[in-house]
Amino acid sequence: MTTVNLDALDLSALLCSRVCHDVISPVGAIVNGLEVLEDDNDASMREFALDLIRKSARQASARLQFARIAFGAAGSAGASIDLADAEKVSRGMFADDKTQLTWSAPQALFPKNKVKLLLNLVMIATSAIPRGGLIDVAVSGDGEAPTLLLKAKGSHARIPPHVEDLLAGAPESGTVDAHGILAYYAGMVARAAGMGVRFSISGDEVTIRSEPNAVTAEPAAPAAPASPEEARPSDSESSDTALA
Repeated sequence: MTTVNLDALDLSALLCSRVCHDVISPVGAIVNGLEVLEDDNDASMREFALDLIRKSARQASARLQFARIAFGAAGSAGASIDLADAEKVSRGMFADDKTQLTWSAPQALFPKNKVKLLLNLVMIATSAIPRGGLIDVAVSGDGEAPTLLLKAKGSHARIPPHVEDLLAGAPESGTVDAHGILAYYAGMVARAAGMGVRFSISGDEVTIRSEPNAVTAEPAAPAAPASPEEARPSDSESSDTALA
């Protein structure tokens, strides 16, 4: 497959489209609620509209906070991010939703790109269970060599279509659109962080495992040639051509 390299303008445009896609629904619901408040004097309808506005405002805020870390700069170059902040924004994403989240991670600062990768993998895990279910996130190891383990369990669980090719930067279609940008971007972040990502599925559970890429060991240096004295067999050693 052909590797796709997006230029900065295309990458930023697709990521912006993704953020807008995630936020436009709750923002639209807020607008609808305000219209009801303006046009309807019925007490029950006004209470319904206020509840819709409150819920949608929380949802829009949670999605923007998540995107700020998952896609944004979230600090200067080389900065670290607290895993507690990653947990907080992840839980906000799933509040009042059909998907539940469990989280097990040390209270520690991790390199920015590794935390960004974790959050992007959380979103990919969500798409693995389209009908909802449970996502279990476990982080072990230290910030330099962590293991990120995500398990998504639910009805009709499946490895998201084309996600592995997109992570590798080589989509089958040869292009990346707004639907595939999340996995493509996650692959970019994984490579920047020196992490590999693997998928597996068993029954109704999809497992996503990310670990540091294996470092190829340097070949051993060839032994120095022996000196003539060392190469010559001693009187006590039998020659290779000696008879048994």
